[in-house]
Amino acid sequence: MHGIKMNSLKRTATIRKMRTEDIEDIGRIFNLITKKTVKIDFRELMTEQSQRNANSSCFIAEIDGKVVGFMIGHIITFGFDMERSAWIATMGVDPKYMGGGIGARLANELFDYYKSLGITRIFTAVRWDSTDALSFFKTLGFNRSDFINLSKNFDIRSDSGFPSP
Repeated sequence: MHGIKMNSLKRTATIRKMRTEDIEDIGRIFNLITKKTVKIDFRELMTEQSQRNANSSCFIAEIDGKVVGFMIGHIITFGFDMERSAWIATMGVDPKYMGGGIGARLANELFDYYKSLGITRIFTAVRWDSTDALSFFKTLGFNRSDFINLSKNFDIRSDSGFPSP
């Protein structure tokens, strides 16, 4: 942890709502985690999310003015046989600060926010082979849900996503 004690991280990290100027730091952390430059326009993505979903919730972890983590979620008010609930869309912690409780602090802030809105269920999706992420969410009390994630790939050259008759 580069000489930083884990307990001092828990005390010194500040958790706050995300601001527009944090978007580049989110991209930086995302690239550090994936160990490659991802060509995602985070500014456009976050602008779209905030315009589309007034119920989005984005939190930032900051140490000494530096963004070191983020967690982005939103509320689902209508779904397949599902009451109003929340969804953790993505999260990340700068690898230099992983293991110091920052992800858990972000999650707890998000949980408190959702509880204050009367939401009692939170969902997320994790790749089955992402053992670190699975372990992290298990420590937060997440278990398998009654839902199965489905996916479909589109051929961008076709006119429709529906099978031909």
